[in-house]
Amino acid sequence: MSTQTQIDPQSVPTRTLNTGSKMPAIGLGTFGSDHVTNETVAEAVKAAIDIGYRHIDCASVYGNEAEIGAALKEVIDAGKVSREDLWITSKLWNDKHAEEDVLPSLRQTLADLQLDYLDLYLVHWPFPNFHAKGCDVDSRSELAKPYINENFMKTWRQMEKAVELGLVKNIGTSNMTQAKLEVMLPEAKIKPAVNEMEIHPHFQQQELYDYVVSQGIQPVGFCPIGSPARPERDKTAEDTVDTEDPVLREIAEKHGLHPATLCVKWAEQRGQIPIPFSTNPRNMAANLASVVGDPLTDEEMEALSKIDKNCRLIKGQVFLWKDDQSWEDLWDLDGVIAQ
Repeated sequence: MSTQTQIDPQSVPTRTLNTGSKMPAIGLGTFGSDHVTNETVAEAVKAAIDIGYRHIDCASVYGNEAEIGAALKEVIDAGKVSREDLWITSKLWNDKHAEEDVLPSLRQTLADLQLDYLDLYLVHWPFPNFHAKGCDVDSRSELAKPYINENFMKTWRQMEKAVELGLVKNIGTSNMTQAKLEVMLPEAKIKPAVNEMEIHPHFQQQELYDYVVSQGIQPVGFCPIGSPARPERDKTAEDTVDTEDPVLREIAEKHGLHPATLCVKWAEQRGQIPIPFSTNPRNMAANLASVVGDPLTDEEMEALSKIDKNCRLIKGQVFLWKDDQSWEDLWDLDGVIAQ
């Protein structure tokens, strides 16, 4: 690895969570879908650590935690980093929401990643789906179930127990709407430290973002530059953020950045934690370098705030409702939460 592609990890901003933990303000996503092999993702993790990344965002459903675990062991054993230098996130999949499944699923993740603890563990989706494990499943499966707060809190109690047992340092939610959080938060003994959600310049989720911040919860944004490798079921909109957007291109050119890298820089400066996925060391280095470079001006941030297209790319594991409802109807249908 050329020293030209290395960024001092100490120069990377951090976010202080409501637990007091300091989380690196940019991470490497590891969702490669079926377009990238597990081995390629594992190599990307090693390259990212060499470049200066210390935050790796994983999930059991990605199917590559064993390979990532081997990569983490390799770099730790080689003395490149210590376990304490790293921030490792993973997520509880939808078919493991039952009280008796949460801790065993977590322990399997720890075994696969070859770690004694996680820095952050998230409930991947608020919907408890019981289909076959995998990201290419039909989201309208009859086996998918709606969000019911009483049931979700049973899952959350086990997440809290994981903290008590020292298996995880922080817990959080992912893909939660404001309506669900409003019902869930008063009952939580441990408040979520983060809410991970889709955020990019063309899908800024300002209302949800502001609510999460107001509750002292750190927003983490996936798909910061889009998601060309997402499942086919979700491809009803463009695959990536429109890098030909004139506002993006003009500001990117001023800063000597690719428009995609500008999306990452915007995300970090806005206050969220972006987790871009890449297997290209040059792109990984550009993304990391962007968050330690000169900031965007207030005028540039204001201009970028105006290019939101409300364009959701990841439709998610929503539940079967009525055939005549749209994806958006399904996603936003929060009337079931009080059951």
